[in-house]
Amino acid sequence: MTLGKILQAQVQQAGSCPVVASVVAPVVAIPFALLLVGAGASVQALPAQLPSAHPTPYNSGSAEESLVAQGRDQSSSAQTQVRRQDFYIANGPASRLFIRELRSSRASDGIPVLLIHGGGTGGVASFDLDVRGYSLAEDLARAGHSVYLMDVRGFGRSTRPASMSQPLTASPPAVTSAEAVEDISTVVSWLRVRNRGQRVALIGWASGGHWAGMYTSGNNQQVSHLVMLNSLYGVDAPWPLRESFEDPSRPGQFNPNAGDRLATAEDLLSSWNRAIPTTDKSQWRDPAIADAYQRTALASEPTSNRQPPSLRIPGAFRQDAYNLSRGQKYWQASDIWVPTLVIRGERDHWSRPEDLTALQAELVNAPTARTVSIPDGTHFLFLDRPERGRARFLQEVLSFLK
Repeated sequence: MTLGKILQAQVQQAGSCPVVASVVAPVVAIPFALLLVGAGASVQALPAQLPSAHPTPYNSGSAEESLVAQGRDQSSSAQTQVRRQDFYIANGPASRLFIRELRSSRASDGIPVLLIHGGGTGGVASFDLDVRGYSLAEDLARAGHSVYLMDVRGFGRSTRPASMSQPLTASPPAVTSAEAVEDISTVVSWLRVRNRGQRVALIGWASGGHWAGMYTSGNNQQVSHLVMLNSLYGVDAPWPLRESFEDPSRPGQFNPNAGDRLATAEDLLSSWNRAIPTTDKSQWRDPAIADAYQRTALASEPTSNRQPPSLRIPGAFRQDAYNLSRGQKYWQASDIWVPTLVIRGERDHWSRPEDLTALQAELVNAPTARTVSIPDGTHFLFLDRPERGRARFLQEVLSFLK
């Protein structure tokens, strides 16, 4: 499907945005493809039972077909299907990483793309919600890319560090940038084998963009393109969240109690709601999206039987973000040697204009370095209505990946 058709269809859906019908997916055995050793971790086939999590209608028929989601085309003419398949790969002796693959039923000759979530929900809740016209992963697959989303350890369906079974403040915040980069390395190695050695385009959202940049700075040979959305960089500049993350008794130090946290359904929308400058949030965001985002995020939480239900979120990304906001660099933009696109929504509460300015100045070795500010774009702009930033974001990304 062409970029024009994707964007046209999404704008046409802006008023109603129908929800794709939900079904209860059967539990099926997940098949495993080519596996390898990478990033210091053995990647091997693991027996697993996993409910296919994308609640779109499924084809009837064989057991293999039960893994295939029936994609509904966003235009009135084409009938392209998007196949979804879920995997677990090993990341050490007792750790598994979750990966979802999306491929169009048409020939996929585009660059393989890996979507990297930020420090909130996992990959499915971020990039593959069950609301028609709002799955970024599906949009990219329809444009001809083999698309993958992953869960970094501690998020979504990937293995949780042992510390996340303890009380919130009993151990240091979980899942550092270095650990996230290890997970990305393992997944990229696996994806390259699955895609005949092709380099992979990374699209990272918020902390996911920081992790993607950090990974790319040491692994340019693995990456074709880098896209960072609403991400912090190591710039000492004002940051609205700094005070809430700082130890009140030790100015200039991160508050360890601001690390791992529990987020209820209402908490998951709080910063998003504050960024939308209208009382009626439905003018900016389809209500079905808010419901799907909350529902999908909480469904990935193995201990969400708490009352009220809540999602436990690893907190080391907050500590790293606090340090980035004070100018600590975890990686150097001058070490990036691949085409790079940096996008920021002007209503984003996480990144700052200074991050774009610094990246533009320091991406001196990237063959292409483009920064884009999207007017009125929120932190969640690719989940907002098309005219509120989603269409512009998708247009910029698809044009960049050509």
